Amino acid sequence: MTTPLWLFGDQLGPHFHGGEHRRRPVLLVESSAALTRHRSHRQKLHLVLSGMRHLAAELGSRASLVRAETYREGLRRFGRPVVVHEPHSRAGAELVARLREEGWIEQVLPTPGFALSRNDFESWARDRKRFVMEDFYREQRRRFEVLLEPDGAPLGGRWNFDSENREGPPKRRATLGAPAPWFPAEDEIDERVRADLDSLDRRGRARPVGADGPRIFPVTAREARSAARRFLRHRLPEFGPHQDAMLGEDWAMAHALLSVPLNLGLLDPLRLVRDAEREHRRGSAPLASTEGFVRQVLGWREYVWQLYWHLGPGYQRRNALRARTSLPRWWRELDAEGVSAECLRVALAGVRDRGWAHHIQRLMVLGNHALQRGYQPAQLNDWFATAFVDGTPWVMPANVIGMSQYADGGLVATKPYAAGGAYLNRMSDHCRSCPYDPKQRTGEAACPFTAGYWAWMHRNADALVDNHRMKQPLSTMRRLDDLEELVHQERRRREF
Repeated sequence: MTTPLWLFGDQLGPHFHGGEHRRRPVLLVESSAALTRHRSHRQKLHLVLSGMRHLAAELGSRASLVRAETYREGLRRFGRPVVVHEPHSRAGAELVARLREEGWIEQVLPTPGFALSRNDFESWARDRKRFVMEDFYREQRRRFEVLLEPDGAPLGGRWNFDSENREGPPKRRATLGAPAPWFPAEDEIDERVRADLDSLDRRGRARPVGADGPRIFPVTAREARSAARRFLRHRLPEFGPHQDAMLGEDWAMAHALLSVPLNLGLLDPLRLVRDAEREHRRGSAPLASTEGFVRQVLGWREYVWQLYWHLGPGYQRRNALRARTSLPRWWRELDAEGVSAECLRVALAGVRDRGWAHHIQRLMVLGNHALQRGYQPAQLNDWFATAFVDGTPWVMPANVIGMSQYADGGLVATKPYAAGGAYLNRMSDHCRSCPYDPKQRTGEAACPFTAGYWAWMHRNADALVDNHRMKQPLSTMRRLDDLEELVHQERRRREF
């Protein structure tokens, strides 16, 4: 008899259970303890449960869906040893190792959720002291032969078209005007999931954050393919130029909105990248937009996955800038109306209402604010992993500890991603309706990002002095004639 395949809730696509595994029975375990271990976003819990239940319905008699308090209890109820794909978290890997010792797991298979194996990454990383994403990305392009000329040169003569993808929002327009994304229709499975989550909440088990709402992300392979097809054929051409811009009335802009199905294991990342390349080669998408999307999926996504394992659990405790402030209650509770700064309000409202905000809102609004205010990096890392519907343990450390908070002292990023109100004014329409003035450093109208930027730099000057990319900003800071007043003002600031 073929050994059953146990799938976790982020291993739901056909590349996990099809192909050579198509004849195996499939086990899915809904663990109440795993669902309620952290205070997660309500819509995140919905997506995981809905995805597992939809897959069980799709596979029919091939699948067994077991509901239990713990995964171990679920395996005992199932009553047979299983094989399992490599889990996508350290906690999962440790559990699988224990269950294997107990005889419940016969074999651990490599995950098909990423293009590059961990062994191949270790070969690439072996003698490196710094892990520059651009180096990794170029190696990925060469290895998998993506966007290359026949002689191996990068298509268009350049590896990176980032400089063409940094336009601000269009003037005098409330929305980008891109074709609408694909959204799913809920069904009776979603209704049952919602009722079960309501029950967990009433009993005090789940205690989720964020708003419940109609499901807007795919939970089945068919839905994921529909969403990907809509993006690649209609939205990819608009994606590149304005991917770093923000508009208050256009939360989706031209973003792919595929991080959820990718992280649920519904889409094969390498196939998705090849589909994007095909759109460019047939003349449907400009190279700059296509390369930018490929860089996100084959570059950055693979990079942060590999660094999660390579850098080890101690990486999440790094705190090079000695940031000690606890996350404020309004942040943890997603109280967007508790803040006045429009960019911060819009980003936090997006997390509250959808469990999602695009990468610039994460990095240059939420992350930038947290960096300036000295929020504890480990707390922030956990918040991003649980408050976002695409948040996972492996996604966040390099993104938050390394790139956003510079807590690793420059191992991942060459400089801190700190910016004042001028950047936010240039890249968004938020400042028009904000009570703060991005040009003001002091006084009642002083922008908390503008003033916060200089106060943060003053507080961390000693730690930043050896970074050559910070020499000019540090020199500018020292020449500010209102620096002392500004620093005193920001020490006392409690409202944003």
